[in-house]
Amino acid sequence: MDYRSLADRYGTPLYIYDFDYMASQYNALKGAFEGKKSLIAFALKANSNLSVIAHFAALGAGADCVSFGEIKRALIAGVPKYKIIFSGVGKRDDEILGALKEDILFINVESEAELMRVEAIAKELGKPARISIRINPEIDAKTHPYISTGLREHKFGVDQESAKKLYIHAKNSPFLEPIGAHFHIGSQLTELEPIKQAAQKVAELVRSLVALEIDLKFFDVGGGIGVVYKNEKTIDLKEYASAIFGAIKDLDLTIVCEIGRFLVANAGRFLTKVLYEKDTGKKRFVVVDGAMNDLIRPALYNAYHAVEAIGCEGETSLCDIVGPICESSDFFAKNVALPPTKHNDLLLVNTAGAYGFVLSSNYNTRRRSAEIAIQNGVDRLIRERETYEDIFASELKLLETTR
Repeated sequence: MDYRSLADRYGTPLYIYDFDYMASQYNALKGAFEGKKSLIAFALKANSNLSVIAHFAALGAGADCVSFGEIKRALIAGVPKYKIIFSGVGKRDDEILGALKEDILFINVESEAELMRVEAIAKELGKPARISIRINPEIDAKTHPYISTGLREHKFGVDQESAKKLYIHAKNSPFLEPIGAHFHIGSQLTELEPIKQAAQKVAELVRSLVALEIDLKFFDVGGGIGVVYKNEKTIDLKEYASAIFGAIKDLDLTIVCEIGRFLVANAGRFLTKVLYEKDTGKKRFVVVDGAMNDLIRPALYNAYHAVEAIGCEGETSLCDIVGPICESSDFFAKNVALPPTKHNDLLLVNTAGAYGFVLSSNYNTRRRSAEIAIQNGVDRLIRERETYEDIFASELKLLETTR
């Protein structure tokens, strides 16, 4: 790929997405569930660009949303309402009402208090709410603590006994329609066994609900399949699907898979330009025009992203790759070996398609990056670079009224 040409055409910093890779990841996962009823719901929190969502919608994907804003994005991008799921711990009343009015597939309920709010709002609307309950299976996902979600100490879901009581309440309510069971034990999972154990535990609960004549239709296994950032061993998709098939072998359920990172992480790269190098005598710094406001994962999680110096030659030495923001945490990599770089050389930060742009901000009044898609060898702009006028617009209008 001619990164210099892309930099000249679109500027830097720049997010670059390979849409063909996204399609191959989606088809591989959908293919693993071949022969069974399944819905692959793209998790918009990983990458919510409208063109990305529309790309997956055209492939047949649904959408896993964690805000009403994401539901609106999914609908605008062409995801059918019957393929949209509303998840997340803290749903506002207006968001619940909006989801019910849009008649999406179902709401994933995270607590007893939330269930009562959904019921009350559905009653006011005069329309039953289709719901699933997020079950906390008490399984250690063996991942980063910030993205682990399946233990009692986490804010997500309810324990199995509580879930059973909530399902019974929902069955007896004229304004609740329980149609699914949901679990999600964490993100960036690289071991199959925790997922298998969780599926088995939740399937046992579903069987006990069937005995109570609570007729569920969906078995929502969440997402979390890990990807390679450095040298991780990833989960085999056939084995993953087989583990879920085994857990629900005697149940007539549609499998729902809420997947994000797996579909987009390695489809994305972040292109940034070298401003200059700085050597303190103890440390070599490569200062670039991208920053933690563009890609915060290294600062937030100390996450690893492989970095390539495009077209640079010479003997490598260790350096920190840092941005212009006034924070010591503003870095993309530390103690990595790079050849000498000069002004306007390009660095490519890999595995940036998930939790990259969506976590970006205007910190230090920096403009957010442009995003482009590459499909069938052709590049196109899918988000314009933010302007200063965009940043100031809502404040400036109010400021003018006080002058």
